[in-house]
Amino acid sequence: MNTPESLHIGDKIAIISVGKRITQQEIKKAIDTYISWGLQVTVGRTISDQDNSSLHRQSEENNSPLGHSEGSYLGVSDEIKIQELQAFIDDSEIKAIIFARGGYGAVRIIDEINFTPLTAAPKWLVGFSDVTVLHNQLNTLQQLITLHGIMPVFFNEATASSVESCKKILFSGKMNYQHIGSPSPLNKSGKCQAKIVGGNLSIIYSLCGSKSQLDTKGKILFIEDLHEPLYHVDRMLQNLSRNGLFDDLKGIIIGNFTHIEIGNPPFAENTQKVFMHYFAPLNIPIFDGFPSGHINDNHALIFGQTVEMEVKSNNISIKTVN
Repeated sequence: MNTPESLHIGDKIAIISVGKRITQQEIKKAIDTYISWGLQVTVGRTISDQDNSSLHRQSEENNSPLGHSEGSYLGVSDEIKIQELQAFIDDSEIKAIIFARGGYGAVRIIDEINFTPLTAAPKWLVGFSDVTVLHNQLNTLQQLITLHGIMPVFFNEATASSVESCKKILFSGKMNYQHIGSPSPLNKSGKCQAKIVGGNLSIIYSLCGSKSQLDTKGKILFIEDLHEPLYHVDRMLQNLSRNGLFDDLKGIIIGNFTHIEIGNPPFAENTQKVFMHYFAPLNIPIFDGFPSGHINDNHALIFGQTVEMEVKSNNISIKTVN
């Protein structure tokens, strides 16, 4: 795998949005935090410098089919996002690209980006949720290590440990977690050594059958999601299973599945019952409830890096293999 260099004080990083619109006002705390780490921050033009009330007025005045104005859902045009992401990839002085938020939009531009420069000069790409599109593409096709971690829009509510987990990885390039979780019937003790891949379940599901489809063979699969009906969680797992994504796995880490709708009548008792149908037959270490995903205590995970994962009852350890 192509491994980015650890960040150092004085390094330049860039913040960009390829998904839902966002303003500088919404990410001010993140910008201030990065500066306090000793980093130089470049805020891209995909981040609006106007407040949301001005953006809303622009959206109402816009007549284009997809509402490509700063006030629309997507904010600026795909063309501007492509140009900006490509420029940050090509700029040798930018050592990390931080995606400001998720939502939807990454898949609209993924095929227009030339990621080849990252093979020769890897840099950190940081984000989660919709950014899973880039994680899957880069981990699978470019063999690039990426960081599934907190995005600037969440800094106002994030726990200190969530922010610190991202900082530690960016400045060291390594992970070392010892986490005690709650009892779960899904937990399965065992040890494995493999690369973690995955991300948001809905995005992984949406990429099946495309050239960005995730390669999970010999890997540890991480999944998380939010605001999904439980029957749709089952539908997505069915799709992944039929596409062979659960074949030859080394391990599974289940992050947070937040605000999942059980349904009326209920599809199942809870998400664990649905996961059990797919994962219980697998003879591999499984941990349910690692604090990562759409929660305030969102701990960063390095995707594509070989780690040692060990599950003992309700405990999990994840550490980088040197």
